[in-house]
Amino acid sequence: MTTTFAPPPPLHRSATPLLHDFLEASAARLPDKIALVCKGARVTYGELDRQANALAHALVAAGVERGDRVVIFADNTVETVVSFWGVMKANAIVSIVNPLTKADKLTYYLNDCRAKVLITDMHLASVFVESAPKAPHLVRTIVSGAFDGSKLGAVTHPVSWAETLATGGALAERGAHSAHVKGGPPGRRCLDLDLAAIIYTSGSTGDPKGVMLTHRNMLTAGTSISTYLEMKEHDVVLGVLPLAFDYGLYQLIMTFRVGGRLVLERSFAFPAQVLKVMADEKVTGFPGVPTIYAVLAEMKQLKDFDLSSIAFVTNTAAALPVKHITMLRELFPRARIYSMYGLTECKRCTYLPPQDIDRKPTSVGLAIPDTELWIVDEQGQKVGPNVVGQLVIRGATVMKGYWEKPEATAEKLKPGPVPGEYVLYTGDLCRLDDEGYLYFVGRSDDIIKSRGEKVAPKEVEAAITNIPGVKEVAVVGVPDEILGQAVKAFVVLEQGVTMTEKDIMKECQKRLENFMVPRHVAFLDELPKTTTGKIKKTGLAER
Repeated sequence: MTTTFAPPPPLHRSATPLLHDFLEASAARLPDKIALVCKGARVTYGELDRQANALAHALVAAGVERGDRVVIFADNTVETVVSFWGVMKANAIVSIVNPLTKADKLTYYLNDCRAKVLITDMHLASVFVESAPKAPHLVRTIVSGAFDGSKLGAVTHPVSWAETLATGGALAERGAHSAHVKGGPPGRRCLDLDLAAIIYTSGSTGDPKGVMLTHRNMLTAGTSISTYLEMKEHDVVLGVLPLAFDYGLYQLIMTFRVGGRLVLERSFAFPAQVLKVMADEKVTGFPGVPTIYAVLAEMKQLKDFDLSSIAFVTNTAAALPVKHITMLRELFPRARIYSMYGLTECKRCTYLPPQDIDRKPTSVGLAIPDTELWIVDEQGQKVGPNVVGQLVIRGATVMKGYWEKPEATAEKLKPGPVPGEYVLYTGDLCRLDDEGYLYFVGRSDDIIKSRGEKVAPKEVEAAITNIPGVKEVAVVGVPDEILGQAVKAFVVLEQGVTMTEKDIMKECQKRLENFMVPRHVAFLDELPKTTTGKIKKTGLAER
């Protein structure tokens, strides 16, 4: 059930910090600095802020009120960046959907959050033309690109991006909607405990869940992460991950917080092209995922690009394989390398300080600033060092819950040590060493039970990934009459490498306990991936 807000009077400008203050502060301080480089466009902080204000006024004029949801279905573009900030300036809740999403899932997203406005691009018309008419709560569809109304069928009230900004810009200049300054945004009506965004999980099993994040959640996460990364105003950060993916989205948030420059690319599908952009723009921050680093490891022409400007490299989800650490060190000898771990429900849990990467290469590090963590057993009791259990997270980054899914929320958010508070039970199995460094073991529902032993797929995957000639690997459990479950590895080899099943098993016997050694090995040309580049294990066991 949705709460309807009566429109309160606008809040005083300094009353409460909100996420879009990151943009507004940088635009006030650095109006003429290039904030965004995307598809040849170079846009200043001042211009981005003006466009976001115009969009916010247009949304309010279309009937968007405090707490309404606006879905952005688009690529990594200037319009997507403007829309992200503009929706929040309109006191609404933003949800970015990956442009690779199919029509049935887009329909689900629109109806699940009861989106009032859809912001999209003309080149995605084949998808949203099918979905938008099935979303009864939509009152407007804003379309960027080469607008052609004849191709939009029964789409709800379609209007072009250009017309939207022109209308909103005129309203801003008139000081409409209780704006405090002519040309500024509509009046501020949110508190920092109001929702800023809904980020949908991938939904590999069942329907996707919408992670509800408040302004405070996202402000805290953006500040904490950019602080330990030592991000500065002079930084130029590469964004190749989808803005629909929280790791990609936070590159935008953190870069704009410090007044840096974001170089936004659609993807890493054409690595040589992206590397040229990195060299030309003198990128200093390179956020990636293991699949990107696996591609880099195979490239023969890396030395053709001057990447000496790279000052920090980041990885999240799990510890970097040792061979990737070695490769990144060789490629970026002066860069700080951060291995990190997190999940959408709290953004980021830990980071490994670069000075510890040799000492503890398989660790994902310490709790990020302003966060506490501990490990509990199956009864919910805290356990000591080197005992595997479920990871619990406490802090202001912990989500508000799953959108309109109280049962799923109750499974994750449980009472914490302070009366009235809730902490996040991650569902991830981890351990802490004697110094408080965290080691990721596996997802609780991902553990393989073989020969009466529990096998963590991540541990087997790490061992196989470090075998010379292996590019990627995914490990799953398959039914076995004797073992209960047998360990099966799906392996992708580097180009030109030939290996057999026995070769992999022999190497595993050197690296793993006997019960962890795969009983079956299959070689694939590529592993299935989600739209965010993560390896997708769903259905692998049946192969």
